Amino acid sequence: MDGHSYIISLYLSDGIIPDPQNFPFVLHFLIINIFFSNLIGEAKNLPPYPGPNKMRDCYCTVNLDQEEVFRTKIIEKSLCPFYGEDFYCEIPRTFRHLSFYIFDRDVFRRDSIIGKVAIKKENLQSKPGQDTWFPLQHVDADSEVQGKVHLELRLSEVITDNGNICHKLAARVLECQGLPIVNGQCDPYATVTLLGPSRSDVKKTKMKKKTNNPQFDEVFYFEITRPLSYTRRSHFDVEEEDVDKMALRIDLWNGSNLKFGDEFLGEVKISLKVLGQSGVHDAWYFLQPRDNGSKSIKPDDLGSLRLNIVYTEDHVFPTEYYQPLRDLLLKSADVEPVSASAAHVLGEICREKQEAAVPLVRLFLHYGKIVPFLSAIANAEVNRTLDPNTIFRGNSLTSKCIDETMKLAGMHYLQVTLKPIIDEICDDHKPCEIDPVKLKESENFDTNKENLRQYVDRIFTVITKSGVSCPTVMCDIFFSLRESAAKRFQVDQDVRYTAVSSFIFLRFFAPAILSPNLFHLRPHHPDPQTSRTLTLISKTIQTLGSLSKSKSASFKESFMASFYDNFNEQKYADSVKNFLDLISSSGRRDHKSIETPIMLKEGFMIKRAQGRKRFGMKNFKRRWFRLTNHEFTYHRSKGDSPLCSIPIENILAVEKLEEESFRMKNMFQVIQPERALYIQANNCVEARDWIDILTKVSQCNKKRLSTYHPSAYLNGHWLCCRASSEIAQGCTPCTGGLPANIQLDIDGDRETERIYSLFNTYISKLEKMMEACGSKSVYDGPEQEEYSSFVIDDPQETYKTLKLIAERVHILEQEHAQYKRDKFKKTKYGSQEHPIGDKSFQNYIQQQSETLTYSI
Repeated sequence: MDGHSYIISLYLSDGIIPDPQNFPFVLHFLIINIFFSNLIGEAKNLPPYPGPNKMRDCYCTVNLDQEEVFRTKIIEKSLCPFYGEDFYCEIPRTFRHLSFYIFDRDVFRRDSIIGKVAIKKENLQSKPGQDTWFPLQHVDADSEVQGKVHLELRLSEVITDNGNICHKLAARVLECQGLPIVNGQCDPYATVTLLGPSRSDVKKTKMKKKTNNPQFDEVFYFEITRPLSYTRRSHFDVEEEDVDKMALRIDLWNGSNLKFGDEFLGEVKISLKVLGQSGVHDAWYFLQPRDNGSKSIKPDDLGSLRLNIVYTEDHVFPTEYYQPLRDLLLKSADVEPVSASAAHVLGEICREKQEAAVPLVRLFLHYGKIVPFLSAIANAEVNRTLDPNTIFRGNSLTSKCIDETMKLAGMHYLQVTLKPIIDEICDDHKPCEIDPVKLKESENFDTNKENLRQYVDRIFTVITKSGVSCPTVMCDIFFSLRESAAKRFQVDQDVRYTAVSSFIFLRFFAPAILSPNLFHLRPHHPDPQTSRTLTLISKTIQTLGSLSKSKSASFKESFMASFYDNFNEQKYADSVKNFLDLISSSGRRDHKSIETPIMLKEGFMIKRAQGRKRFGMKNFKRRWFRLTNHEFTYHRSKGDSPLCSIPIENILAVEKLEEESFRMKNMFQVIQPERALYIQANNCVEARDWIDILTKVSQCNKKRLSTYHPSAYLNGHWLCCRASSEIAQGCTPCTGGLPANIQLDIDGDRETERIYSLFNTYISKLEKMMEACGSKSVYDGPEQEEYSSFVIDDPQETYKTLKLIAERVHILEQEHAQYKRDKFKKTKYGSQEHPIGDKSFQNYIQQQSETLTYSI
């Protein structure tokens, strides 16, 4: 049903799953989690700067409608900038367009927009996981439209003083939601125009200050004159020819004091025929661009942008729906042979092993069964391996699952180990090129070689000294790999090391050094020179950790083989073995990590002064926030001493703050025993990230609150419940419910839903595998070629598992189909959730209508 693709393995959870006991046991109540990952590749053929230089300094932003949620680095002096940056996030709110803006940096005035790519939500899944070039479009007020408006129209019959009969239209503008903020402010008002063949009556609402969710609730009356031949009828009926000639247009504007006048925010045009025989119409509408918008411009005029977008929606049922399939998956480690287990079968039928590995790892981690599962599939793979030199070298399910486990469990291990030295390399820009062909004239080979040697030596040292910080779950997995390999290849004394080093060095440290942005060690892809330095370091570290017999043969380039001679001393091999012994020891436990502060997140946000003094100022100020596993602090700027420090144990709850409190978006509150700290994040995605991670680190605090106030305490009372006491008990239940482990925020139901979706997607291969089991059981001779791609060690046991999978997937498929039917029946087009103009919902209605017609 739902497609699943992953570009970056770091997963930001959508948050809290309701308690199943409190969750309504009806099919139409679902948790819908939406996220997207995106590779911003490059732009080309941008228009030259109108000056002698011609070149531009450009960056790209990712926006939900017009709210910026990500920004790339600046590429200087180029009309074809290459970014190569990945961005991955949960989408915490509804949206209409995913937009990408190309900006030209200007140090003296506001950065100018070159163009944009805006992709409608309903079109996001049209080319999943494919590189696509999109032409840049011009940006103007007519195209920058978002938000929705709630309208009520009523046509009533009126007898005038002279006895004539006419009709009056009452147009009520109730409210708007999600209007854009223009230049940091939004002071909206609406104009209401009745359009006819020979008339244009215009009326205007009052302006609402500093809000993009204005409540107007104003009614405007328009006279609609009938022909003289019109006679009163016994029942009200609108004549078709009259209605066709009239329409109502509502325009939204942002009031401005600038000389350029008020800014257009969007419009809705409604034909009066929607009134029908009842004469009443009440609906929400999405605002649309102006009909007489900007002139059409050739797409190639502004250049184009290459993007790779993966957008996914997960429809998650309450936990009891997944119990049968989840139980079947979680007992995979105990199935003999493991190739007959449900988890292994998923890896066999998926097109890419990575598809299966991501949800499987997350599910087994969530339920604490990852080590026995990985031990079982790793042991089976080792027993099928003939040459110890090829152990765990392929892209098997085992390799992909261990890779994914390391990325999830080891993310903070990388932060502690590699981030300081990676930051230094990226900031210092020391030349390290040792390829004589690529060496610049201004560079000295010996100096570059020494710079590179020092970097490699320092990174090698921090890695081999970090064994005590290696997460316990990784150590337990490495112990299992080591034992399986040593038992299988008893003659080879080094295999116990190479089985572990093939993961920790080849698949963990080396990729993190090569692409630090993908492992969240750096915010952006490094510049070309730094990227080249990191590539050379990564190659060397990978070879140092491999413990291969012939080191020089590991390098294709002669200059790298020559450089590696600096590390041929036995002390390097001994350090690697000592490190591998430590992280693969069964008795090793991480005692030090409890005392070691780990930096979890930092960045600028705006906070409201807490007013500790009786007459202290309670204004808003921009501060640098920093969160570790010990404390939450804010500073005047990065690197300064903290102005305020909140111990983690003092955080009683972390919750969203209603926008009405300060008329500011993306606010949340960190509740302490004495007061709440009110903070505004830069965008909705960042706010969600901070709330999630602050909740996670404080989850186990003994004094966590069960209720909170969703609004602020202002002017002597809480805005939400109007209680006058500042210490009054909260009026709303806290969200809570997240796992306490700061590294792994996983929803087991969501992962099971993904696995169901994969089984459903590849159901034909599942059936093919069932045929293969039957063929293998009865066919006495060479294996049939069409079934040779499946690993089937025990046809009878595998067939039993396949049959159970098919049955449980079929049941879930029926539940999803029933949910869709219920949703189709109960959802109203024109409601607040699905305003008129929602193309994705229109497509959904059409699909469901066709499905119902077909089923009938």
